[in-house]
Amino acid sequence: MIRRLLLGLLLLAALGLMWDALPFYATADSMPEAADEVSDANLATATFAGGCFWCMEGPFDELDGVVSTNSGYTGGTKVDPTYYEVSAGDTGHVEAVQVVYDPAQVDYATLLQVFWQNVDPVDDRGQFCDKGSQYQAKIFVDGDGQRTLAEQSKQTLSRQAKFQKTPIVTAIEPAQTFYPAEDYHQDYYLKHPLRYKYYRTACGRDRRLAEVWGTGE
Repeated sequence: MIRRLLLGLLLLAALGLMWDALPFYATADSMPEAADEVSDANLATATFAGGCFWCMEGPFDELDGVVSTNSGYTGGTKVDPTYYEVSAGDTGHVEAVQVVYDPAQVDYATLLQVFWQNVDPVDDRGQFCDKGSQYQAKIFVDGDGQRTLAEQSKQTLSRQAKFQKTPIVTAIEPAQTFYPAEDYHQDYYLKHPLRYKYYRTACGRDRRLAEVWGTGE
């Protein structure tokens, strides 16, 4: 019986190796959908940190005019940090998402609105169940134009009654080198929807967003 089991496992392993060795042929189903052609010169970049970067890609991906979102690390001192180094809180980086967008279709002010609606701006210890400096919410501005709009949006929100006793602590900082995260983190909410939803629910993200803003993602 044991021998048969071992032979079966060996056969499965051999079939796996044969499958991996097969050449990949692109088909219509395997090719990514063609995007509207937009010159790179006409695109802009925005960088936001809102706790777990898995949870920050989706809200921006839904916007018309957003070309891509990329999870990564920024704001620290170590070159090419890994996920484990950043999550340990020793590099000074935060988990962040970099948004590439077409300003002719969506403006930076709209991106700021989406950012605020998806963070807890009064928590300086992290975001939701993820605590530590590596999970703090921040806006990284590229140039005076983004800084002006970011500061205006923060001031406008700060005047709301709900933020009088518990003020907004979200920092606005100059954009720094952005290091893309490992491949398995990119589009995690699409690749692993069940795991993502479980994490998001267990972390209490939508519950807290509803408390702060009156709605979830």
